[in-house]
Amino acid sequence: MRLAFPLARRSALALLTVLALPGAWAQAPAYPDRPIKLVVGYPAGGAVDIVARTVGQAMSISMGQPVVIENKPGAGTNIAVKSVISAAPDGYTLMLAANALAANMALYQPAPFDAEKDLVLISQVGRVPVVIAANPAVPYNTVAQLIAAAKAKPDGIAFASPGNGATPHMAVELFAKAAGIELQHVPYRGGGPAITDTIGGQVPLVAVNALEALPHVKSGKLKVLAALSANRTSIFPDTPTIAESGYPGFEASVWYGLVAPAGTPKAVTDRLHAEVQKALGQPEVKARMTGVGGEVTPGSSAQFAALVRSERQRYEKLVKETGIKPD
Repeated sequence: MRLAFPLARRSALALLTVLALPGAWAQAPAYPDRPIKLVVGYPAGGAVDIVARTVGQAMSISMGQPVVIENKPGAGTNIAVKSVISAAPDGYTLMLAANALAANMALYQPAPFDAEKDLVLISQVGRVPVVIAANPAVPYNTVAQLIAAAKAKPDGIAFASPGNGATPHMAVELFAKAAGIELQHVPYRGGGPAITDTIGGQVPLVAVNALEALPHVKSGKLKVLAALSANRTSIFPDTPTIAESGYPGFEASVWYGLVAPAGTPKAVTDRLHAEVQKALGQPEVKARMTGVGGEVTPGSSAQFAALVRSERQRYEKLVKETGIKPD
């Protein structure tokens, strides 16, 4: 019986020695070793969803794991954002966010989240310009003519948008302030109903992203007065930008960017950033995004963070001055 303890001790020491040998412990699996969920705060089929699927497919092929799109619309994308913030910070739950990420911090009080603290802002992905379109029967065909009409009839010209606080709504409010005019806002629940009523003549103007306007412009049911972007959009090459219409330095686009929960390891976010840049450099990805009226916008994480910060400040100023409230 006196030998039992020494034997047990020797066995334990031997086991510890073996475990200390190189390769004795299983190496942690390399990232990623299972499917990645990419959350989208909008319904399937919209511009953000299309961009998410395009970039996600390219990343999936490169990383060797499926990138699964999960659509979580509702509350102006706050439901989707909060689901990502509360997810495990392991790189397996991501989100393709849009302008609402910045705007909602100004629109909702108290702010539902702080994007720069609660998330890792990995990379901007792309953008699609907002356009101001009109029923073909309205008497103005350019921004200059619209401004003249609005000044002649203050607050007498209405425009439809996808909803209070939606990016197109905010964009037109910013434009109206820059132009010194007043337009009457008519909020809808989505771009589709807003476009339908504009085509039907209930509202003369509509502000939507270029993707939503495209089929109706092609069919002749809408005409585009201006693209609120720095450069002309490829799908409306003959449409002047807002800068060409007399307002240089003004831009309003729907932008997209990849985010992850705060606390995600830097090695993982660095890998994801590199994968986004690789995807955006692929001709087929560029072609797909150009085909829906957008452009790829690769860049550093710091540049994306600066964009979100500046957009938040711009929206905070606009909300304070106009009293815009979310639906």
